[in-house]
Formats: sequence, structure tokens, C-alpha cells
Amino acid sequence: MAIKVLHHGLSTTVQDLGRPGYFHLGIPIGGAMDRYAMRAANLLVGNDEGAAGLEAVFMGPKLEFLDDALIAVTGADMPVRIDGELQPGWTALKVRAGQTVSFDFLKSGARICIAVSGGIDVPEALGSRSTYVIGALGGLNGKAIAAGDELPVGSGSMTNEGLSVAEELRRKPGTPAELRVLPGLYWDRLTEQTKSNFFADQWKVAPEADRMGYRFRGGRKLEFVERKQPFGAGSNPSNIVDSCYPYGSIQVPGGTEPIILHRDAVSGGGYFMLGTVISADMDLIAQLQPHTPTQFVEVTMDQALAARADRQALLARLRAALA
Repeated sequence: MAIKVLHHGLSTTVQDLGRPGYFHLGIPIGGAMDRYAMRAANLLVGNDEGAAGLEAVFMGPKLEFLDDALIAVTGADMPVRIDGELQPGWTALKVRAGQTVSFDFLKSGARICIAVSGGIDVPEALGSRSTYVIGALGGLNGKAIAAGDELPVGSGSMTNEGLSVAEELRRKPGTPAELRVLPGLYWDRLTEQTKSNFFADQWKVAPEADRMGYRFRGGRKLEFVERKQPFGAGSNPSNIVDSCYPYGSIQVPGGTEPIILHRDAVSGGGYFMLGTVISADMDLIAQLQPHTPTQFVEVTMDQALAARADRQALLARLRAALA
């Protein structure tokens, strides 16, 4: 089974749930930016949640199916068409051999996940089929898909046609988007007024937002507590002696524009981190377009753990609904 790529869309890559366990070697976890959406898409077509699908940002690909298949498109609101006929999102759709799947203009959100029954069957690299383009690792020859490529597909079930995810189970960012943050080890580097300003100010997603990280602008500049820079750190107050970067950490080079490190981010460096976006909210970042108003919300460890439990409960409801 295979799919022929007629048009690549924009930054369309093969992704699954990533390759944990190599971050200490500088290889990021990678995988779908919106893991919840990818899980939902796979469940809709009868795949394992960790099967490989496609992720596209802002513009979907055009695909010709060489065999019958079941597909599901989740995540952003980017209307899907089969042979030109409009189809519902978050729904298991039958595609027959010779038919094409294409997409209308993006309406909301930023990224779609496309699951195909049987999964995209490219070879695994370090236990994952996810594409890490910067490292030329995984996916289809370590790169984004291109017109003329053929994507191998495994054998899968066709029994879920018409199955859909209820609206209340489709998780999306609010307006403004709220991202919960747990202050980190370097929080004390900021003045008390700056700490207050960071959470009081409304920020906006900058155009520089991709799989490595999301930059934000619009808030007040961060002011640092005066100190003598330690040996090995740079001269800017935002510099530290090199440290590990947690997944989701927020670094602020020069104290001006916060950057949230995402799926393909580097694992360490010399910028201080004011805190970390909690795991329950990382999927939401994947659906933020440039200029989206965003509010950072301070939480405690107990609140972060409660949010993680809530997300696990939502996943359990999703699994039960699609079983």
C-alpha cells in the first residue's frame, strides 16, 4: 500500500509520538507537535496511538491514494476534501484507490495531523518514525515530504468508517491562549517587579515559531537582579553557565523575547530559563498562529500535577469513546 504525494503542502513531515531517551545525547524527543490530535487521529482509523502519520502546518498536502484506506484529520480546522468533496474533520473517512485528498485554506489553529489506517510505514530510526529535519533523521529520508514521493502504508482495518470525535473532546487553545508555567531554577534571577510583569502582560506569538521553539513579543522587558557573572557565563545578564534545557522551558535571550522550546529543541545552552510550560499545555502551543494573544499563568507543582491528571482523564474519555 502506498500514497503518492502530488503537492507537499507546507512543512509536511512524517511524525509519531517521538523518540524519548536520547535527549542527553542532543537528539530531541521530536514527534507530533500536538500529541493529543495525533493520538485521536490514530484511534479514529483503528491504529495504535503511536503509529506514524503526517503533520502539516498552515497548508495541507495533496495526496493520491494508490489503495483503499481509512483516514482521519485532526488538530487545526483545515477543511479536508476527497476528490473535491468536502468532508468532516475529526472523523474516520473512507478513501478509495485512485482518489485524492486535498485541503482548503486554514480557518483556525496551525497544524493538522493526518492518520492513515495501517500507519505510514517508513523505517524506524532510534525507535521512532518521526522526522527530525535538522538532524536528517527518521521520516522519509530524514526530510519533509515532496511532490513525487511515495509514502509506504502498513495494512490496517477499515471498520471504523464514520466514527467521529465529539466536539467536547476536541482540545483547542482559548482566546487569549493560556499557557500555565511552573517557575524554574533561575526564577530568582529576575526582579520582583519583573516576575509580576511577566504574568500580568499579554504576549503575542512572533512569526519565528516552529518545531524548535515559539518566540513571543509584546510584554515588558525582563529586568535581572544585579550580580557578578559567574566564570564561564556570557556578559549579558540573561547568560548562565551552560545548563540542560527541560522540554517546554522558557528562555529569554537578552530579557526581551521569551522562547518556549518545543519538540525539536536543543537540549542545553547558556541562556537562563525563567520556568517551564507544563506538559498538559504543550499541545496547545502547536495550534498557535503568529500574532495569537497569549497569557502566561503561574502555577504550583501541585497544580501542574493536577493538570496532568486532568489531561490523562481526557485521554481516557477519548479512548473509551472511540473503543
